[in-house]
Amino acid sequence: MVNSGPPTLSLGPVLYLWEGDKWRDFYYRIADEAPVHHVIIGETVCSKRLHFTEPHLPAVIERLEAAGKHVVLSTLALVTLERESQYVRSLVADSHFPIEANDLSALALLEGRPHSIGPLINIYNAATARLLARRGASSICLPPELPASSIAEIAAGTPDTAFEVHAFGRMPLAISARCAHARAKGHIKDNCQFVCAEDPDGLPVKTLDRQSFLALNGVQTVSFTCQSLLTELLDLVSMGVSRFRLSPQDCDMVAVASLYDDVLHGRTDAEGGIARLRQLYPAAPLSNGFHHGQEGAAWVARARNIPAKKSVAQSSGCVASC
Repeated sequence: MVNSGPPTLSLGPVLYLWEGDKWRDFYYRIADEAPVHHVIIGETVCSKRLHFTEPHLPAVIERLEAAGKHVVLSTLALVTLERESQYVRSLVADSHFPIEANDLSALALLEGRPHSIGPLINIYNAATARLLARRGASSICLPPELPASSIAEIAAGTPDTAFEVHAFGRMPLAISARCAHARAKGHIKDNCQFVCAEDPDGLPVKTLDRQSFLALNGVQTVSFTCQSLLTELLDLVSMGVSRFRLSPQDCDMVAVASLYDDVLHGRTDAEGGIARLRQLYPAAPLSNGFHHGQEGAAWVARARNIPAKKSVAQSSGCVASC
């Protein structure tokens, strides 16, 4: 395995439209207080949102680096316009920070250069992971819909690559050239008036019988439920996963990160941690169904308890020896 140290936490990019000051202050607090090692930053969903965050980006990166965080810049997940294509080309050409590709169009620009693969690129088998590794991918965040059996097989079949999983947050499911979020509020994409800012955690979508099952985030569709692999962390470490991604939601993400860090390092019992997590993020029910080969919105309780004081070193002995 490529990872020879203890597993770490990462923070994915903010997928929602937050006002610039809120976005900046969020990352300042992450820099100062959150026990995350990697911070992926940048606009991933909609290029129209860039003017909210770009004025604050240099100061945010400086603050994160000063705190010892490893900064990675994210590309757009869907490129449909020439200005978006130019933005991605410039991002790859001009940045001295590592780049996370979230769209296949970025891969040609990154070939031969160390980079990361984000969860919005579909990697469903070890052959695909090996191909991307040969092209320069040093780390891969696997799609959140993969079951545990696939994660184990891909990690085992792709040596010298760090693997990451989506361990907290609403799951990114689809992205479109059209903006259903704007349409739901009586606007069109070209004159959206940034109505997605009214829903900093996404706009819930309900079925005809009034059951919530998805959420809109501009041009992106995410799950209504919040995936949590808190009780599966140690099992995933034993499979070869070396990094756990927390996707920002509109809640106290410093407290969420601290909770995951405590469970990962045996300071808190995972089952008790779930109760605490539901308090920290009551806006959506927790789910882990995809991980257990069921529908993604399902919650599957563990059949056995994780010992409260079992350390990550005990559960990841193979990490240092592989």
